[in-house]
Amino acid sequence: MQDIRDLTSVLRSNTPIVVIETYEEHRVIELLKRVSSVLYQPLFSWSITQGLTRVDKLMGTQKFNSEPADILGQIKSTEQQGIYILCDFHPFVADAPKNVRLLKEIALEYESLKHTIVLVSHAFEIPPEIKRYCAHFRLSLPNTAQLQNLIYEQVDKVRNEGVMLDVDDSAVIKLAENLRGLTFDDARRLAHKAIVDDGAITHSDVDMVNKGKFELLDMEGVLQFEYDTSDFSQVAGLHNLKQWLKHRTPSGRTKNLKDQPKGILLLGVQGSGKSLAAKAVAGMWQRPLLRLDMGGLYNKYIGETEKNLRHALELADLMSPCVLWVDEIEKGLSGGSSDDGVSTRILGTILTWMAERKSEVFMVATANDISALPPELMRKGRMDEIFFVDLPDDEIRRAIFLIHAKRRELDLSLFNLAELSGASQGFSGAEIEQAIISAIYTARASEQELNQVLLIAELMKTRPLSVVMREKLSALREWASDRTVNAHK
Repeated sequence: MQDIRDLTSVLRSNTPIVVIETYEEHRVIELLKRVSSVLYQPLFSWSITQGLTRVDKLMGTQKFNSEPADILGQIKSTEQQGIYILCDFHPFVADAPKNVRLLKEIALEYESLKHTIVLVSHAFEIPPEIKRYCAHFRLSLPNTAQLQNLIYEQVDKVRNEGVMLDVDDSAVIKLAENLRGLTFDDARRLAHKAIVDDGAITHSDVDMVNKGKFELLDMEGVLQFEYDTSDFSQVAGLHNLKQWLKHRTPSGRTKNLKDQPKGILLLGVQGSGKSLAAKAVAGMWQRPLLRLDMGGLYNKYIGETEKNLRHALELADLMSPCVLWVDEIEKGLSGGSSDDGVSTRILGTILTWMAERKSEVFMVATANDISALPPELMRKGRMDEIFFVDLPDDEIRRAIFLIHAKRRELDLSLFNLAELSGASQGFSGAEIEQAIISAIYTARASEQELNQVLLIAELMKTRPLSVVMREKLSALREWASDRTVNAHK
């Protein structure tokens, strides 16, 4: 009903051209049928294959003037008031000065003839000649309650076909939340697929729905969908971070809180587990994980970099509720004066989005170099908290060895975790994993099973970053000591 009221208001505002960018063409036509009856105006629809047809009344087959210039000429010349839907007209405006001129002349004569053009396409680039005569209208997207009803409608439809279904009502609520941002048609198709794929609606359908939603929204580019989320059982240490996130886990009790969690900054040395922690947040909260590639934002054309970022953030809002992982955020913000102000504009765009967003997008930003981060991003209020991910201590290193040994199905009786932890002092989690992998290849080459001696030997050959970049790490620790929360303890 809101769409009908809003579109009626737009058409009553004496706007000659209305642009509707959508894939739901049939929904637009049905909506305009109801609006035309309120306004007492005839409604016509045109496409390159069907020509012009009266759609508000059954008038029989009326196919004529299938050529774009001809139909515009006919609309311009007729004295009958009316609303004219032109479907997929965007190719006939680009580089077509005659059609643009005809649209402008129809707009200029609106006061006397009352011809309203409704341009319906998946996307429409409005030529500057007619921009001031146009109004944009956006179809509303279904809310959570409507999506729940839509899912149950699909359940009833499949059951009426004689199929027995197992429906978890809590999974329906979760699916509805994750379908937000899609059109009615797209949500209906994904819900139906979730039902018929396994004959049930369970929490296992959430991942499939998130992947399908990402593909439908066409996010490929600087924004990537991370299929491999994790959980904190695969992350050693980070006890403070885990507790902080646990207290803020989305639930029925926190849903109506005014101050929803916004995001965190994970600062630390490379390989310390920041990326794995970002994945674990999504796994813990059962939300899709989107990764924003800051390096992929940059474009040689002026304005395109900022446009890429705005588009990525808009799509993240559409994927809400989700986790947005901005990896190595300093790489996109440290251009200084050498990039013609691009990094400054990127920072401004990010800060504005962080301050104004209403969607449930939890941002996890990771950084290795604190000196490259602007102070505006660091102040309280931008992020909920700043966590420092230090190198693992003795206890955490033992846990890391245990996790990787179990993941690779190694015989734990062959290893002394205490000795391995002592030999790997100063190692990051990533360096420990790489030492294990190298030792496995060494053992395979010598046709023996991986054991303590081989693994210790591999650790002894490795020079960790804590040695190679000792001064830089010391400076980072000193800065973080009284400015951040230790993620481990």
